[in-house]
Amino acid sequence: MSGLKYTAIKNTEQYYCYCNILENLVFQEDDKYDDEIELIELLIDKWDMDHNTFEDLDPVELLRGLMEENEMKSKDLAEILELSKGTVSKILNYQKGFSKETIRKLSRRFKLRQEAFNRPYPLVGQVLKDLRSAS
Repeated sequence: MSGLKYTAIKNTEQYYCYCNILENLVFQEDDKYDDEIELIELLIDKWDMDHNTFEDLDPVELLRGLMEENEMKSKDLAEILELSKGTVSKILNYQKGFSKETIRKLSRRFKLRQEAFNRPYPLVGQVLKDLRSAS
C-alpha cells in the first residue's frame, strides 16, 4: 500500500504547508479538487482546535493578528468583505460588531471556524454605557 497524500498534521511546518496547498487549490476554482479541499480543511480545523487558543483573543484582536500575519491593510480587508473603509475602521476600533455575512467571509478567507469571530466582546458604546450605569 502506498503512503497517503495527506495525513494528520503533526507540526507547525506541516500545518503551514497544508494551508498553502489549500489556498492554491481554492484559487484553482475547479470542482475536481472539492474532495481534496474538504479533506485538507478538516485536517487544518483539527489542528486549529487542538493547538490554537482563539478563546484568548476577542474577534477584533484575532482579526488584527490575521491581518498582520497576512500583511493586509484595512483597505484590503474592505475589498475582501465588500465593506466601506469606514465600516472596517469602525469594526477594528470596537465601534461596530461583525455581521453574519462578515463572519462568513472572514471564516472563508482565513480558513477558520465561524466561532472564532462569532463570540461576544464589548463595543466602545457598550463600555461607556456600562461605565455610566456603574456610577
